[in-house]
Amino acid sequence: MPITTALLSRRKRCRCRNNVVFEQDAALLHAFVLDGQGGARSIASGELEQLRLAERESLWLHWDRSGASARHWLRERSGLDEFSCDLLLEDNTRPRLLPLPGNRLLLFLRGINLNPGADPEDMVSLRIFADAQRVISLRLRPLLATEALIADLQAGRGPKNAAELLLDLANRLTERVGDLIAELGEQLDQEEDRLEADERGKADHGLMLQVRRRAASLRRFLAPQRDLYAQLARSGQPWFAAEDVGYWNELDNRLTRYLEELEMIRERISLVLEAERQRLAERMNRIMYRFTVISGLFLPLTFITGLLGVNLGGIPGAESPLGFYIACGLMGLLALGQLLFFWRWRWFEV
Repeated sequence: MPITTALLSRRKRCRCRNNVVFEQDAALLHAFVLDGQGGARSIASGELEQLRLAERESLWLHWDRSGASARHWLRERSGLDEFSCDLLLEDNTRPRLLPLPGNRLLLFLRGINLNPGADPEDMVSLRIFADAQRVISLRLRPLLATEALIADLQAGRGPKNAAELLLDLANRLTERVGDLIAELGEQLDQEEDRLEADERGKADHGLMLQVRRRAASLRRFLAPQRDLYAQLARSGQPWFAAEDVGYWNELDNRLTRYLEELEMIRERISLVLEAERQRLAERMNRIMYRFTVISGLFLPLTFITGLLGVNLGGIPGAESPLGFYIACGLMGLLALGQLLFFWRWRWFEV
């Protein structure tokens, strides 16, 4: 057998025998050991088995949940029980917090989807297991929040431990929510300014419905996530620093403010659409009123012409050559009298 063929055959057998290891390298997106001073060192997947953390060090593993090796490692090598693994790997989740025995936590967070071609309100799920020295996070789609966090760690200004890592992730996810809500508010401001400048202008119903849909989608996930932050502030985990409670409360207050702004956006959209409906109703009422006045003006004239057109004998002026002109003059005087009457009673004022 030629040497090249033998090497390829050997490499293929190695890949089949160590399939999990090769896939794990792809599914394990990031592995960092936090040094307790704001920095971190990256480690390879092969170092996890023999890794021993110092007292001030913490481990952060960030996995791609779609990889088979991520599921294999989580169930076989992570040390988590089957219940926790099932929750971390389930398809559909909502933001929530689940305390586990031994001062451990399961967190399910949502972040703004800033991936190309995606709707921002189609929020990305981030599942997290955390204890005093270990954070395991899983995602299905990329999150810019984790990329920014890694940049800070590499620059030496990132979180120092697992508690700060959780807080940093939650803070970055919340900041991007604020940016999206500000964008929705700006779109609504521009539409309101346009309608105020043009009284006859029509509201952009497509834009209004889009903003309302996005606000409703955001509210669906932000409300339980706000409650999650409040639970973390009250949880009293022994590996949380004393000042962490204040930061979690601040995130809770910030999400409360964002939810209030979303509710205000929905109310403003309702007011814009209601104002347009009222403006259309008033315009329709004015048109119908004018038709009513015109119909009232011609009603007596129609009665007279109908009476004179019955073609029966005895109609005054039927034999006179001036009868037609006399009838027209009388109807003109009647119309003039009606106009004066309508003007006196202000029926022309709409």
